[in-house]
Amino acid sequence: MATFQKRANGKWQVKIRRDGQPSVSKTFTTKSDAEKWARAQEREMDRGAFLPTDAAERTSVAAALDRYQKEAFPRLARGGNSLTGNLARLRSGLGALSLLALDSSHVAAYRDKVLKSGLSPQTVRHDLGLLHRVLKHCTIDWGISLPRGLPVVRMPSMPRSRDRRLERGEEEKLHKAATAYGGDMADIITFALETAMRRTELARMRWEHVDLKNRVALLPETKNGDPREVPLSPKALAILKTRRHDLGPVWRYFSNPNAITQAFIRICQRGGLPDLRYHDLRHEATSRLFEKGLNMMEVAAITGHKTLDMLKRYTHLRASDLASRLAKK
Repeated sequence: MATFQKRANGKWQVKIRRDGQPSVSKTFTTKSDAEKWARAQEREMDRGAFLPTDAAERTSVAAALDRYQKEAFPRLARGGNSLTGNLARLRSGLGALSLLALDSSHVAAYRDKVLKSGLSPQTVRHDLGLLHRVLKHCTIDWGISLPRGLPVVRMPSMPRSRDRRLERGEEEKLHKAATAYGGDMADIITFALETAMRRTELARMRWEHVDLKNRVALLPETKNGDPREVPLSPKALAILKTRRHDLGPVWRYFSNPNAITQAFIRICQRGGLPDLRYHDLRHEATSRLFEKGLNMMEVAAITGHKTLDMLKRYTHLRASDLASRLAKK
């Protein structure tokens, strides 16, 4: 039953207690408002459709994000470090709202705002995906009921995937400029084209994870959180065999991913390839694996792509090469 109490500030607090159900309470300016709310809540209880909203009303989106970071991030790859930027944006854009107030219109407004600010559709998708996981965690693991349910909004459309591949003669230009640049960059570029490794994966390679005998490099930490073994082609293996085998980083002067990127930009400028990006090497390498005759599951095992859709975005087969293969059948 509902009980009403006038507070010292003149407002009215109503509490409802039912056997077998959690008690709920709320404060109103007038007693009549408190009575109307109590009658509505009791009707829901009688119908068996009552969902307690106290926890959702008391918990802000920011508090939920903070708790998720504290409890869930340590179980994620690299302690969730890759998600701190997404978390900060969500906290800034939606953090002041309570979980009870949050609905699809708020999430859609956030989506549109960050897209207009110049954030890429892929990054916005990551933001919304993180928010969905946090809210799902609220209901399943923390017992916080969301009467409005999980907000559902349209994901931003993805732009056409970048299809830049090395044209005839460009690999030679790149290798020449990298050799002139010095350091490990010539070997790093060739190694990336042979293995399709991500920039960070390549930079973090360590000798204790390289098995030259079995021609395999272990990557304990990857972008998607799963370790994987990368087979080494004869050319990739030859590069490693010419280097000093020791404990520690394989690429002594380029064990920082950002250093690889900056060096690659300068090399492309020197080589007359200003529109080429380091990540294009991964696209090129993935496409070459298919051109060698490997199937989708084999390529995914090498590149570490979680879904075939994402693998497709990284694959750009030349129609002329396909035509040549058809002519041989």
